[in-house]
Amino acid sequence: LMSPYRSIVSAEAVWDHVTMADRELAFKAGDVIKVLDASNKDWWWGQIDDEEGWFPASFVRLWVNQEESTTVETVEGASPSPSEVQNGHAEASPSSSDCLCLGQTVQNRDQMRANVINEIMSTERHYIKHLKDICEGYFRQCKKRRDMFNDDQLRVIFGNIEDIYRFQMGFVRDLEKQYNTEEPHLSEIGPCFLEHQDGFWIYSEYCNNHVDACMELSRLMKDGRYQHFFEACRLVQQMIDIAIDGFLLTPVQKICKYPLQLAELLKYTVQEHSDYRYVAAALAVMRNVTQQINERKRRLENIDKIAQWQASVLDWEGDDILDRSTELVYTGEMSWIYQPYGRSQTRVFFLFDHQMVLCKKDLIRRDILYYKGRMDMDRYNLVDAVDGRDDDFNVSVKNAFKLSNKDSDEIHIFLAKKLEEKLRWLKAFHEERKMVQEDEKIGFEISEYQKRQAAMTVRRMTKQKGHRSVPPGYPPPMDPMNPGQYLVGDGMEQSEFEFPEPERCKSPFWQSFSRLTPFRK
Repeated sequence: LMSPYRSIVSAEAVWDHVTMADRELAFKAGDVIKVLDASNKDWWWGQIDDEEGWFPASFVRLWVNQEESTTVETVEGASPSPSEVQNGHAEASPSSSDCLCLGQTVQNRDQMRANVINEIMSTERHYIKHLKDICEGYFRQCKKRRDMFNDDQLRVIFGNIEDIYRFQMGFVRDLEKQYNTEEPHLSEIGPCFLEHQDGFWIYSEYCNNHVDACMELSRLMKDGRYQHFFEACRLVQQMIDIAIDGFLLTPVQKICKYPLQLAELLKYTVQEHSDYRYVAAALAVMRNVTQQINERKRRLENIDKIAQWQASVLDWEGDDILDRSTELVYTGEMSWIYQPYGRSQTRVFFLFDHQMVLCKKDLIRRDILYYKGRMDMDRYNLVDAVDGRDDDFNVSVKNAFKLSNKDSDEIHIFLAKKLEEKLRWLKAFHEERKMVQEDEKIGFEISEYQKRQAAMTVRRMTKQKGHRSVPPGYPPPMDPMNPGQYLVGDGMEQSEFEFPEPERCKSPFWQSFSRLTPFRK
């Protein structure tokens, strides 16, 4: 096929393209494709290395390298309509009006906005079809086979997929109402994202569960019965030729795709457009959703380390850390006075979400800890303490703060060695409360399955080490905060205040465990 272009044309893949038919070109996001023919507005013909094939134009951004300029122009093609694409094949209907011409620096802005709107609507309709196939083709059939799947397995494999399906149907229904079929560029879809913004948080539970789902599926697929069962489900539902794990990946990919689509839509929406401010707000909302989902996924990846740390602490009493907490927020050594005893003691404090654990260092082996108690952070208020004589304890204090019990007269006072350390603790307590509130908002918690997996990991490592008093091995030491920097601020933006770095001498064990704290760039 001869290229209609008058200069070298390459395209960068924006999303992965999984081939569903012969003569399609497979690629991953970031791959560079040489465009050989773009005479059809929906499906282009391209080449990667020695492979050639069709691919959807909406999956790439066009790079135009002109000899006279170093500027890179980006163009996004329109998405294929359901009537033109059947089972992954496109009905080619080339026309001269559809052919992109490099003599033009950019397409008409309204046409570009229409292309993006059409692409969003098309992907939403296809996504609903995928969700329906998962719920009706797989989940419903699995629930009928109690001889093969128990409730725990179904919960691990499919998570809250039915909740996502119900939410997504309502979202698409509202999108369709806002879609202007005659003039797509006039569509106002920004408000739909804002109206449904709280509903998107249900993806957090699904994404957090996805790794466990893949592990469980991999285990089941070792049995030929399950391979045949899932393949039979796919054929009965008349689904495309993708394995079940590919279908279960689509919600994870979808929630990550929204910011990309909204950013593209905003780029081709003029400020005078009635949808502009809504699209801008929707983009900020969806970026925050994906950021928080990624953050919670990172926290789940750390639970093994938290369980290992608990196993290394001697004389542990009470519930496991993971029964209530998922994140080490901050750690450090301070002097501590507890009313009414009034005697100053030095302790190492580990602040997690919901609780703070108190430990004492071994007199000889300073890298070994003894459990000395914990504080339920949901029951305490943080109170700053001014330098000078404190009325509650009748002692002179400096760089201090207090925790007062909400239900009694119980008060604890903590004294940091330096002002910088006090400020870090105050920030840490603020972050802990903020984290708890956000977790409650979206219902984030560790599943019993994930707790059991972490416990099994700890038992296996403890058995290999021979006894539980040896601290677990961690990567090379890293301070929980960047030297000399204290991060403050809410939302996406943060300010930085410079302080001299406090002189601290920590053993490699404390430094390595403090790597779990989020106060790092």
